[in-house]
Amino acid sequence: MPGIIVGVDGSHHSTKALEWALKEGARQHAPVTVLTVHVVPSSPWTGNPVILAQDPAEEEKVRKAAEELTAEVTAALGDSKPESVTVRAVTGYPANELISASRDADLLVVGSRGAGGFAKLLVGSVSSQVVQHAHCPVVVVPTER
Repeated sequence: MPGIIVGVDGSHHSTKALEWALKEGARQHAPVTVLTVHVVPSSPWTGNPVILAQDPAEEEKVRKAAEELTAEVTAALGDSKPESVTVRAVTGYPANELISASRDADLLVVGSRGAGGFAKLLVGSVSSQVVQHAHCPVVVVPTER
């Protein structure tokens, strides 16, 4: 997935990251891949994802939700849209999936969960893991409150 990858989970902070990534994709004439993750529990013995029979249907739900969000944000951008936008859903752990996707990306974009006061200075656990382990440059988009 060369180009820009943006992690989306439907939250306000990931929506801000999506907006930033789409604008940057338009500016750089780069394709944008919107990656959403259907989160599953891990095995207490192996640490591997536990995938159940209903997970493919749940993955499809998160993909559709990400497509709808992407369409809304893209429509609000007017003419400054990237040439190519793809929405992809996977099942697993968000940080692991984003780090894996970063292997072939030019840029990885995530939101910063943040809170308020001192907590606002901290980066969320997924953002922190991605920044430390990604295979490409990472942009963490802060959320204005």
